[in-house]
Amino acid sequence: MTAMRDLLSRAADRPAHIVLSEGHDPRVVAGAVAAQKQGVARVTLVGDPKVVTPLIVAQAGDTAQITIEDPAASPRSAAYAAALVELRKHKGMTADAAATAVRDPLVFAALMVRLGDADGTVGGAVYTTSDTVRAALQIIGKAADAPLVSSFFLMMLPNDGPQLIFGDCGLVIDPTAPELAAIAAASAASYRQLLQRPPKVAMLSFSSKGSAAHPCVTKVQEATQILHATHPDIQAEGELQFDAAFIPEVGAAKAPGSSVAGHANVMIFPNLDAGNIGYKIAQRIGGATAIGPVLQGLNKPANDLSRGCTAQDVLGMIAVTVLQTR
Repeated sequence: MTAMRDLLSRAADRPAHIVLSEGHDPRVVAGAVAAQKQGVARVTLVGDPKVVTPLIVAQAGDTAQITIEDPAASPRSAAYAAALVELRKHKGMTADAAATAVRDPLVFAALMVRLGDADGTVGGAVYTTSDTVRAALQIIGKAADAPLVSSFFLMMLPNDGPQLIFGDCGLVIDPTAPELAAIAAASAASYRQLLQRPPKVAMLSFSSKGSAAHPCVTKVQEATQILHATHPDIQAEGELQFDAAFIPEVGAAKAPGSSVAGHANVMIFPNLDAGNIGYKIAQRIGGATAIGPVLQGLNKPANDLSRGCTAQDVLGMIAVTVLQTR
């Protein structure tokens, strides 16, 4: 797939150090080995070496290029526990509780990123989204200039079709109009960062330009107005049905004169129901490659895999995480 090759090539131009918290999972190891071989990233796998080492050898033949960190035996663990106490003491974190917590691979990996021992982290092949995101939020934290932390999927359509961003499909359940506008702005910035092309944002609904009246439609209309007011540099249109956003002929009929309708590359769903269902239909029926959920709005990159991911998905997410470090 040309789109994936381009993504990997741009990541390899300036590889970063990515720590993967689930070194015991064969898919994660296969993706990590591929990333290392292709020069996409320097990789650390978190886990028990007795489990992780044979998996690496089975994929790569040796372990020379991949670092393994065992939270139960790492010389970093004492310093990480002390940092965790300082970070979470307002929540009652004690030294004993911190010493136990840093043995959790998600916590250990997030602390590696927070303390500058890695540039970004990827998890979620085994752990749930709630566990993965909780570790990222509590340890890496929200960026000071981000209204909220949200997520998106990078969707690569089959047969070298368009590359789209779908947001938010993994995190914010029912965003308010201001939150929806913030998700749209963050997703537009992510599109520009990852794909290096101008974003065109569609605020999706079951209505196009007033064709239906309902509070759900009103929310999307208000979000679009907020986005225009706060980010006038972003090309955005709303509210639009998906076909009006994606198909030029439909866009011209339903939103005449719009430079976005029919040409959108950033699709903002009104809630998590719509977004999660939409990306999975595109992936499972439409044959799109879905990389994500990718988190946006954090201090440093931390991303969540789907538990149904493949080794290729892991490789793609490593590349995305590398690009987010720039």
